[in-house]
Amino acid sequence: MIFSDKLQTIISQNQSLLFVGLDPNIEMMPDIYKSQAIISGLWEWMQFIITETADFVCAYKPTLGFYEALGIPGLELLHKTLAAIPNHIPIILDAKHSDLNTSTIFAKTVFTEWQVDAITLTPYTGQDHVAPFLVYPDKAVFVLCCTSNPGAEALQQYPTKESPLYLQVVKESKNWGTPEQLGLEVGTTNSEVLSQIRAVAPERIIMARSVWGEGGNLNRILEAGLDSNGNRLLIPVPQDMLAKQNLSEEAKSLRAEINQIKTQVIQNASTCSVWLPDVVFPKQHPYHDLILQLHDIGCIMFGEFVQASGAIFPYYIDLRKIISNPQVFNQVLSGYEKILKNLTFDRLAGIPYGSLPTATGLSLRLHCPMIFPRKEVKVHGTRRLIEGNFYPGETVAVVDDILISGKSVMEGAEKLKSSGLNVQDIVVFIDHEQGVQKRLVENGYRGHAVLTISEITDVLHQSGRINDEQFLALREG
Repeated sequence: MIFSDKLQTIISQNQSLLFVGLDPNIEMMPDIYKSQAIISGLWEWMQFIITETADFVCAYKPTLGFYEALGIPGLELLHKTLAAIPNHIPIILDAKHSDLNTSTIFAKTVFTEWQVDAITLTPYTGQDHVAPFLVYPDKAVFVLCCTSNPGAEALQQYPTKESPLYLQVVKESKNWGTPEQLGLEVGTTNSEVLSQIRAVAPERIIMARSVWGEGGNLNRILEAGLDSNGNRLLIPVPQDMLAKQNLSEEAKSLRAEINQIKTQVIQNASTCSVWLPDVVFPKQHPYHDLILQLHDIGCIMFGEFVQASGAIFPYYIDLRKIISNPQVFNQVLSGYEKILKNLTFDRLAGIPYGSLPTATGLSLRLHCPMIFPRKEVKVHGTRRLIEGNFYPGETVAVVDDILISGKSVMEGAEKLKSSGLNVQDIVVFIDHEQGVQKRLVENGYRGHAVLTISEITDVLHQSGRINDEQFLALREG
């Protein structure tokens, strides 16, 4: 599982944006652990923190420097601490790594041997430093773009407060990796700083730091740092809270406070359209909420619609609208991704024009190169039939939005095959059924669909989105 999916899964499971710094800081160690040897006391403390917070946080962030300061016993303590963290909770190693010469071997060590999920890096050696960490597609990096240290202000605000260096770091680092692989670390108590960074990078995960310092305001921090859907912001558990014996109660209370503010921020955001389910059933379809959302944003309409084949259907499905609704688009991509992860292919191909945004999103998620067959061949320029780079003999998985007759997707597949590519699997979001899968098989293809029209009609009817007449029309269509 890639880092962003692992993080989002635990955020949903624990309903939390909180992360915990697992720092064996002797100065902060509670008195209860000081009666034994230092390393033993720190180990007991780290275990206590993990046990008390595992149900209330979305990530753990051990700071490498604290372990290194303890010498070899400290590194041994780090390995024990990493092993104690539940596997389903992401680990972000706070290393602030900055050395270009050791980046490749260090990336291999932390990602393959230590099995951490993400790491913090400093940006000043540029993309060459970050690249060795990005070759691990299921891992992530957080680039330090701003710190709360007063002594850094002269650098961070250079050359002007209107165009500070930290914003240039944000703008440049966005070109180094995808939103799934590259996030931002921001240390500040100033909500305006966070607001500026969010405006430049609305799609990035921001790991906030130092928000509990003097002058910090949690409400304003959340208002400034949350994205338009109320996500992509991680908040630290205060360090002094980690020394308390009622840590679990404190963490639970802080989580509730943040979620309450988050809900209010979402409700007050005039530009934010957040869909929430209004019906819940004990045993519901895995994509129950997604089907309702597709209906509610107008992707499924009723009437008499002429299809490309000339047939008249009592409904029309327009998936092009999902690109304007990130909340829905992300879920649609996840549906495709679950299927594609079990298939073997070298490249993805989208069928113009409706499925090109979907294919592009999947290419970024799966770190798989994309091509597409042109709908019409240009009479000028390169006159290419296939756009993108490929090699004859490669296997291509074809992505389309909906299967009705199968004509258009098979035409696209034949163009790919005429250029020397192999096509075995065709993956769509909605299968109209009516024997189209059989037609694919007869032409040498395997068809896969996230949803069928029957599943959609069942959910819409059960949820009261369509009446009996519409349900029968959809069933018979």
